[in-house]
Amino acid sequence: MSIWARVMMQTYPLTRDLVLMGGGHAHALLLRMWGMDPLPGVRVTVVNPGPVAPYTGMLPGHIAGHYRRDEMMIDLVALARFAGARVILDRVEGIDRAAGRVHLAGRGPVAYDLASIDIGISSELPEIAGYAAHGVSAKPLGGYAAAWEAFVARGLAVPRVVILGAGIGGVELALASAHRLRAAGARPEVTLLEREATALPHIGAGARRALLAELAREGVRLMTGARAVRIAAGAVELDGGQSLPSDFTLSVAGSRPQGWLAETGLALHEGFVAVGPTLQSSDPAIFAAGDCAHLTHAPRPKAGVFAVREAPILSHNLRVALSEQGRMRNYQPQRDYLKLVSTGRRNAVADKFGLRLSHPWLWRWKDRIDRRFMAMFAAYPQMAQPALPSPAAAGLAEALGPKPLCGGCGAKVGAADLARALASLPAPRNPAVLTGPGDDAAVIAQGTGYEVLTTDHLRAFTADHGLMARITALHAMGDIWAMGAAPVAALAQITLPRMSERLQAETLREIMAVAATTFREAGADIVGGHTSIGAELTIGFTVTGWAERVIAKGGARVGDVLVLTKPLGTGTLLAAEMAGTALPGGLLGEAVAGAFASMTSSPALAAAILREGATALTDVTGFGLAGHLMEICEASGTAATLSLAEIPLLPGAAALAALGVASTLAPANRAALIGRIAAPTTPEAALLFDPQTAGGFLAALPAARADSTMAALLHAGIPAARIGTVTEGPPRITAR
Repeated sequence: MSIWARVMMQTYPLTRDLVLMGGGHAHALLLRMWGMDPLPGVRVTVVNPGPVAPYTGMLPGHIAGHYRRDEMMIDLVALARFAGARVILDRVEGIDRAAGRVHLAGRGPVAYDLASIDIGISSELPEIAGYAAHGVSAKPLGGYAAAWEAFVARGLAVPRVVILGAGIGGVELALASAHRLRAAGARPEVTLLEREATALPHIGAGARRALLAELAREGVRLMTGARAVRIAAGAVELDGGQSLPSDFTLSVAGSRPQGWLAETGLALHEGFVAVGPTLQSSDPAIFAAGDCAHLTHAPRPKAGVFAVREAPILSHNLRVALSEQGRMRNYQPQRDYLKLVSTGRRNAVADKFGLRLSHPWLWRWKDRIDRRFMAMFAAYPQMAQPALPSPAAAGLAEALGPKPLCGGCGAKVGAADLARALASLPAPRNPAVLTGPGDDAAVIAQGTGYEVLTTDHLRAFTADHGLMARITALHAMGDIWAMGAAPVAALAQITLPRMSERLQAETLREIMAVAATTFREAGADIVGGHTSIGAELTIGFTVTGWAERVIAKGGARVGDVLVLTKPLGTGTLLAAEMAGTALPGGLLGEAVAGAFASMTSSPALAAAILREGATALTDVTGFGLAGHLMEICEASGTAATLSLAEIPLLPGAAALAALGVASTLAPANRAALIGRIAAPTTPEAALLFDPQTAGGFLAALPAARADSTMAALLHAGIPAARIGTVTEGPPRITAR
């Protein structure tokens, strides 16, 4: 959707909170439906540990090597953007039903009016000694897929795989494993264990015979009546004393609910949330779907097909409850369904009515079904865009621009325009004020030290206001640290979008809780602030700090080494996420999550290390690496040379820059340096102008101290890099 469409779209106050716990199939489909037809006034939140969620139907094909990892993953970040929802990358740990809050592992609770649970199940076996250290669970799927790829990459000549559980899932993954390893040139030894007397107990006789024949064809050893009692680093021990060599031990046995569900007070069935025909639990405000739910009115085995078909009912019933209008629908699952079981090679077995059907065309049919499902999450429909009004003021189309206005530091005024606006401001008259308009922070002499004062405000680029609070707090303290000071106190300035009084209070609670924690970690306190209601969320902080010695930008000397402490690319990645741009060969949500991780990483330790030896120091923010380096050059009367190959970049940033993706501020950053920078026309060079939010520090270090300082930074886990040198000459940057 273009920025013009967003401007023209009528916005309504938020009055209700819907929290979706988990990114399972039912919730993914619900979010897609919501994006097509949102319910005005509802704030939707999806909480999931990771930015992507696997599609179970393609997992065996991925294990067998038929699908790339990105082909089977639903990008929850992109999906949430389409749905107008906020995504919180965290793990649910409990529900306080009395307070109406969901408790998270990594931050304070999130409020809800209605909630839905779709968190899947686990195939862990904690009762088996050594399993936690040496076993791999097929569910959750994401960790299994990553562990499997790492195992295949080892390239063992005779890889030994032991799989616990010979149901449909175990057989399917055993066949996939054998096929993949054999295709890689190995001689696999795959053993499938079933503690019961019969394998494949929940499948028709014809399909069972076909799958047993496939196991024999692939050389998979099937052992029934075999119970594992201990998992070691290289073996699985059975209850009869036998030990099976194993380089990769996988559990597909049984289904285990998430443990925290037992503490919710909800009615459970064997640990799973008991729901009725409307998919409501014993608490009408909490729904559940997918494998974590038990259908009390029509019990069924755990299977993805039910989650998919529950989605429309769940969506409808949540809308009825949120709007308090209409009548809920009942979900009645089918008694039987067609099972298409892949057999490693591009072949599948069909199970229905007890028939024995096995053929490559069945795999092609399954492949089409799976790809059609995933296509729903590959590209989202573009909403209709209203035409510009006519007549309209000249320049309106140009002012709106062709793409959404970026948030964070990408929403700053360009350097050239800002300089012109500040040029007429008078210099400070108070002799204690040592810096003037245009500097990153004010420096005020106070006795034997210096007070440092700065302010920063960020337009929200994510609907997760807790995340925005931490990033903004760190971003605001960046100028304090860059001056060699320590943060002392902060004032908060928060503009909330229109919402009900209750939602205002809950939103402020979330923001201030995260902000207070972030400032407290840095040794500072929030001592006050101001709030207002506006068109969109904006968070800002005014911060004071104290320094015994101020580090300015103007101390760099010829021969100094330039060091950068965080990778570049946040502006480009955020621009791509806002525009819904696909990341070639990857998952944009994972790249954006990487950017979030970089932005939420505190630079306090890096500042402390650099403070000891830096001749010039600044934080890399809205004007990009090139713009902030030019500030050092101008203040120091030097030039600089950069090595593009040494500049660290966030994953995905260069690939997106190669597509022409850039922040809305990047052109102004580039224009401000015309004639003063020489750089090739490459994606890596384009990122020199990329505005950074909560970026790293750019320091000039004496050559004699560069090695020891770099060693200290790397030892502290800071991803610092030597990226260039300070050279002689007028202010100019050469990038090679």
